[in-house]
Amino acid sequence: MNLTLGKELQERLINALDEQEYIDLTTEMVAIGQPHSTNPLDPDIPAGEEEAIALFVAGKLEAMGFTVSRHYSQDRRPNIVGVLKGTGGGPSLMINDHLDTYPAVETHRWDKCDGQPFKATRHGDWIYGRGTSDTRANLAASLLAVKSVLNSGAKLKGDLICCYTVDEEKDGVHGSLFLTQTLGITADHSITVEPTAWGKDSDDWGLNLSVANSGHCLVRLVVRGIKSHIWRPDTGVNAITKAAELVPVLNAMPFRHTPSAFPGHTPPCACVVRVEGGLPGEMQFTPDSCTLTLAVVGILPGMTLDSVVGDISAVVAETLTGQEGTAFEVDQLPGSLFVKGTEPVPMDDEPNASLSLAYQSVLGTKPRPNRKNAFNDTIRFREAGMNAVTFGPGEDGWSPINECISIKKSVAAMKVLALAIPNILGVSE
Repeated sequence: MNLTLGKELQERLINALDEQEYIDLTTEMVAIGQPHSTNPLDPDIPAGEEEAIALFVAGKLEAMGFTVSRHYSQDRRPNIVGVLKGTGGGPSLMINDHLDTYPAVETHRWDKCDGQPFKATRHGDWIYGRGTSDTRANLAASLLAVKSVLNSGAKLKGDLICCYTVDEEKDGVHGSLFLTQTLGITADHSITVEPTAWGKDSDDWGLNLSVANSGHCLVRLVVRGIKSHIWRPDTGVNAITKAAELVPVLNAMPFRHTPSAFPGHTPPCACVVRVEGGLPGEMQFTPDSCTLTLAVVGILPGMTLDSVVGDISAVVAETLTGQEGTAFEVDQLPGSLFVKGTEPVPMDDEPNASLSLAYQSVLGTKPRPNRKNAFNDTIRFREAGMNAVTFGPGEDGWSPINECISIKKSVAAMKVLALAIPNILGVSE
């Protein structure tokens, strides 16, 4: 099976892409609106403000002929939706990415950018900076792929929708969830251009086609003990000590649900991300309470908040069995969400079929399907009934420091997208 596009059109689509234009646009967008659009997952920290980058992207879409609308769930946080109507007779396709980024807290450690995380800096094939891999550079790739389709002169049958969202780093409440559940925005198919690349620093590399996503949640575990004076710790039970005993157990605990059938998929796991214990003014007492926050990732379809809390509770109870003076409570971290895993889109369905054909045309092999072990807007679009998948050039590893993206992988991804988009939508003669 081959792409339905003529050879001449395929050449125009590929030749319209310019590597330097991608580098320049990425460099410009990494800096726009920062650090205001950084947006940590932590529910106790205020959300970012994505307005500056959102309006910049809206202008790019308008210049390409899209009808653009701005959708606010919160002030200074517009979701951008651009629609280009087709000639009729084809499906609708949404190209998606998000406008917020993770924070860059320890700026002095970003040595690849001379301590300036929002100053995109090139080293060889790599562009470094916060928001390169996740996901300003992917956003740039999506815009330029769409631009190449329009510049090719192809008359698209189906509607092309470019949907760029806020709040993705906080599970899409004011972004993709707001657009789908409150406004009812939808499409037949969706491609989220987020990191799926593999093979960093290797000649053997590629981009996965993430046909499903794992879910996640944040869980609070409060360990109770008995307060005592530091001169007589033997008269109490130090809650921090008991919590410390639990950390390696929790980090290694299995969950009851059977892992995904995808080869190499990370099974559901928990990791302790925050420890809080002791009270100001009580340095002379051992604490009787210590709170652990756990991130549970790799959640698969069928797993629930109750099953996750139950699994953690069982492991804690077993570990603390027979230890007098101890107690515990487990619940969802207040202000956080439980995100379910999604069912996969079959490889024979669109947009997977066209992405696979385009990938083979560009890279000479088929993409590897996988379940992405992270949240992105794909989850919300899949929940809304769309055939939603993830495909993009960023490294599927999310560097905490010196985040970067490969130029050659980005160019390859742009070519794949430029071929797949008109193949999905259909082209009028």
